[in-house]
Amino acid sequence: MLKFLLVVILLAVAVYLTVRVIQRRGVAPTPRRSAPEPRPMGPDDDPDFLRDLDRKRRHPEDPDA
Repeated sequence: MLKFLLVVILLAVAVYLTVRVIQRRGVAPTPRRSAPEPRPMGPDDDPDFLRDLDRKRRHPEDPDA
């Protein structure tokens, strides 16, 4: 029983020392990737603009379109 307790204590000390060394070295966890920022929408990306262009192409003589 004493040998088992000694092994557990040595393992706990080894884990503790390993964690302390890693903390002192400043090893940081890898940063999470955030969602990409939405890019500005130009007129060629706007569905209303494209719909209006299509309407003007189909009915070029219509002054309201």
